Amino acid sequence: MHQFLVKRIFFILLMIGLCAIVHAQVYDTIPGEQYQYDNRGLPIRRDSSNETLKHRDVYEDSITIYFRNWDSTRIGKLDSSINDFYSRFPVPWQYHDLGNLGTAAESFIFKPYMKPGFDAGFHAYDIYRYTPENTRFFQTTRPYSETVYLLGSRAEQIINLFHTQNRKSNLNFGLDFKVLSSPGAYKNQSTVTSNTRINTSYQSSNKRYINNFILITNKILSSDNGGLKPNQNLDSLAFNDPFAASTKIGNNLPTSRSIFNASIVAGTEYKELTLVMRHSFDFGQKDSLVTDSVTYKLFYPRIRLQHTFQYSKNSYEYHDLLPIDSDYYKYFQYEVSSGTDTIKFNDTWQMLTNDFAIISYPEKNNLNQYLKLNAGYEYIKGESSPFTTIYNNIYAAAEYRNRTRNQLYDVEASGKLYVTGHFTADYAAYVSIKRSLRKNIGSLQIGFQNTSRTPSFVASEYVVDSIYRQPLTAFPVKQPDNYNKENITRIFAIIDVPPANLRLTGEYYLVTNYTYFTGLYTSLQSSTVFNVLNIGAQKMIKVSKYLNWYLEGNFQQTTGNPPVNVPLVLARSRFAYEGNFFKNLFLSTGLEIKYNTPYKADGYSPLIGQFVFQDTATISNRPEINAYLNFRIKSFKGYIRLENLNTIDFGNGFQFTKYNFTAPGYPARGLWLRIGIWWSFVN
Repeated sequence: MHQFLVKRIFFILLMIGLCAIVHAQVYDTIPGEQYQYDNRGLPIRRDSSNETLKHRDVYEDSITIYFRNWDSTRIGKLDSSINDFYSRFPVPWQYHDLGNLGTAAESFIFKPYMKPGFDAGFHAYDIYRYTPENTRFFQTTRPYSETVYLLGSRAEQIINLFHTQNRKSNLNFGLDFKVLSSPGAYKNQSTVTSNTRINTSYQSSNKRYINNFILITNKILSSDNGGLKPNQNLDSLAFNDPFAASTKIGNNLPTSRSIFNASIVAGTEYKELTLVMRHSFDFGQKDSLVTDSVTYKLFYPRIRLQHTFQYSKNSYEYHDLLPIDSDYYKYFQYEVSSGTDTIKFNDTWQMLTNDFAIISYPEKNNLNQYLKLNAGYEYIKGESSPFTTIYNNIYAAAEYRNRTRNQLYDVEASGKLYVTGHFTADYAAYVSIKRSLRKNIGSLQIGFQNTSRTPSFVASEYVVDSIYRQPLTAFPVKQPDNYNKENITRIFAIIDVPPANLRLTGEYYLVTNYTYFTGLYTSLQSSTVFNVLNIGAQKMIKVSKYLNWYLEGNFQQTTGNPPVNVPLVLARSRFAYEGNFFKNLFLSTGLEIKYNTPYKADGYSPLIGQFVFQDTATISNRPEINAYLNFRIKSFKGYIRLENLNTIDFGNGFQFTKYNFTAPGYPARGLWLRIGIWWSFVN
């Protein structure tokens, strides 16, 4: 124990030191922009004669920093707000996990997978993954770093280190590392997730050539206990310790409580590597802008030739190195036997994509208007013992975006079609129109999306030999039918009214040939057409000068008797005392209440890594109640939360033993304390 505490203290000190000790630099030009900065973020005339003699004012902490997300032209700014803990927490409030941070998670809101082409089919851990789509490319006049450390009950920890800086005026790099670990409150529930992302952006001095690079690794380790054994009385456990409850898997296995232990005996192990390199060359028009003191060099791209290379290797595995829980594994007689020394299922995929695009900019002063035509080749290879699967695919795509210069309209339309290969005729279409309302009171957005896709590999792909029909996946999935392409239509609308602190959303889904899992290992496809309606609202009510009431809610309704489980109502309310005190102190403290109506929540099958449809057990929970204190002092943000106050049981000696359930057999946490810091540094 002493060595463990020493390691933890040393690691925390090293983490803070790495973020604090970075070199101060002065930058002149931000790539992609048409002006120059000094070390305070102010425009200056470049003077190369004394550039090496410039020094940073150690008392100056101003910075000009912004970012663009991958495949976006929108400029984003850093978020300094503190009123919502979930804007910085890995698991959004609309999701539920299996009772421990890092375990499989599912949204309360209906969110079908709507991408055409290949999909391995493992999405229960998506919220913990780094992806190219959520990568931010920064431009900054000063090195910028963030340090995150969160400590929760039972040794739950999150550590996140982020750093970005412009090494040269036209070269930026970013480093993002995160690790979360939580042994959990129940047996065989420990998790360790680590994510690393390195990205760079470069633009040549003549502004014609651009190169963006991303390297991502994700490693997800999650022990799976299969839920509690039936007839467990959580109110009368020894010393009220949930660790005394019996689980279906790993009931007698030792549990590690160290963030440095990255191995599991029985559970899920996902490993992912992604490399992306996108480079382009622009043909356009040179220009300059001369003022009294500064000459700005300008370049307007008109035609862009772009190439994107992407390689990924993903390994999805479930293993039990000590399969002694025969009472659980006997249910998997289709493929699984607990009489073996080790149970292991693994699908490994490699995917190589080359995409070529031509982009046209009709107006030289509006880079938010363009037409993109592209085509790509995909090579996909899968190893699912004893089978090897190879797909070769060619797709064509187009995209049009136009954010008008008067900022009144924002139009986006895109389409993608697989023309040859295993996924021929898979397609996706999307169109959205956003209109600013009069007098800048807000905006209205309406959109349409339609996808026709081949069902995910783990659920649908099989081979027929001379004896019987066998799934291609190594996981124990039973596939009784031949599946047609899924077709999902989504119609949506969003109304934003910032002056009234109001946001209204609506989504309508029309679904055909929906593929899902049921029981413990069976995949099925719904032959009926069904629809799902989701209406949401967000509103902040100003009660008094320092009292604010935040309301969020979703209403969901299904028709056609679909194999979909969603609560009729999902709501969150925060009653907060917040404001700016003592000049530099920003405070937000109060109560948070989350509630969903009773519903037949999905079960979970650890062996295939899927949430499964069930229509027998109904989950009916108390409203979740959390008390919180959030504050910010300059660049330091602190969060203190006491969660699940709703578990209090006045009839059992004032104990916190009235557990909610997130899925059948999976109880949520009891009383839980979290303390976290988010600290940013400008150097």
